[in-house]
This record gives sequence, C-alpha cells and structure tokens, in this order.
Amino acid sequence: MSIKYTVVIPLKNEEENIVPLIFEVESVMEKIGEEWELLCIDDGSTDKTLPLLEEFALQKPFLRILSFTRNFGQSSAFSAGFENARGEFVITLDGDLQNNPEDIPKLIEKEREADLVCGWRVDRQDPKVKKITSTVSNWVRSRLCQDKMHDTGCSLKLYRKEALAKINLYNGMHRFLPALFLIEGFTVIEVPVSHRKRVKGKTKYHFFNRSLAPIVDMFVVRWMRKRKLHHEIRK
Repeated sequence: MSIKYTVVIPLKNEEENIVPLIFEVESVMEKIGEEWELLCIDDGSTDKTLPLLEEFALQKPFLRILSFTRNFGQSSAFSAGFENARGEFVITLDGDLQNNPEDIPKLIEKEREADLVCGWRVDRQDPKVKKITSTVSNWVRSRLCQDKMHDTGCSLKLYRKEALAKINLYNGMHRFLPALFLIEGFTVIEVPVSHRKRVKGKTKYHFFNRSLAPIVDMFVVRWMRKRKLHHEIRK
C-alpha cells in the first residue's frame, strides 16, 4: 500500500525531547487512518539523539532515519527529508516539542485547498525578545517577498510532494518556502496552530542566524520574484 503522509523532523541534540515527540506523533498519525511514515534527520547531533532514534527504529516500523556526517543546518535537513519522503504529502515540524503534533489534523483538513498549508503560531510561547524579533522579521519579509504570510518561521507545514519536488532549496531558504511556492505558481494558505514553550534542550538559534543572515535571503527571494520568467505561447 502506498504511503500518503511522510512526517519529516530535523533533529540536532534533542535527546531529551525525541522520545515524547515520537510517541506524540505516533498517537496522532495512527488516528488518521492512512499509511504514513516518520522520517527523522539527525543533523550531526553530539548527544544521544542518534542512538535513541536507532533504538526506536527497532521497535517502530514506521520510523526511518537519515544521519548526516556532521551538522549541515536545517535547510539541508529539510531538503534531505523532502528528497527521501515517500508520501503523497510531506508534513514537517520541529524536534523541540514546541510544535504540537495534535495540530497536524488541522493541516490535513486543508490539504485539498492548497499545495502548501502553513501553520500560524497565533500565541507564541517564546521569550519576549524572540517574539519581538520574529514579529519585525515577519513584517519585513511579508512586504519584501509579498507572500502575505504571518508566520513563515513555523516549521509545522504540510506540502504536496508533487509541488515540493519542483522547488530548489538553498541554505537558509527553508524560511521562505511559502514565497518560493508562490513564485512557482502554487497555492499557499495559513492555518492557526498552537505553540508550546521549550521545556527541555537548548535553542539552536541566535540573533545572527535568526535575524541578520535572513535579511540577505529576503532580497534574494525578492529578486527571484521580480526575475521570474512569464510568457504565453500563441501556437
């Protein structure tokens, strides 16, 4: 039987979160009643993340693992997950338990309405500075890239694999996937989702990789949108 959903989760040093995360995802996906798989990408973890994944894989037939030789970053982890996903739809979420797997059915309900369904964290459970930085970044991005999205930083998303296969990812560009989808003529919608505080583990982001580096990427995406070829053939 063909797989309908592939859940892709990039992981780096999440040994304290991986066990409850897998159980939560399994509980939600089993209730949906479709064939599915969980694809975890170990992005060069230096803790017990990979050994825990390997132990779980012996018990959970739905679990597949991709292990990088070193840390390549979230864009590479997502790209590897997209390339190796076997499902008709790809669902992504972070490995820190801040995305709630219970929100996955909300995205699935909208799968027929768009090629990309984005989670929108309407009540962010992050430190004040992080929320302010994200709000400003989202405001600037929305206007520069004209994607009309409130929250592209939310990893909880559902992609149509057929459309996803036509998107080229570059380092840092996972933040701008809605804009890249729109540039290619695909449809994108947002769905309000919940957000949880990080209880265990440490964030992998700091001011530079969350705020300064993406500024350059925004202008690249803006350039791509303006330079996109548009032509019509008469005969």
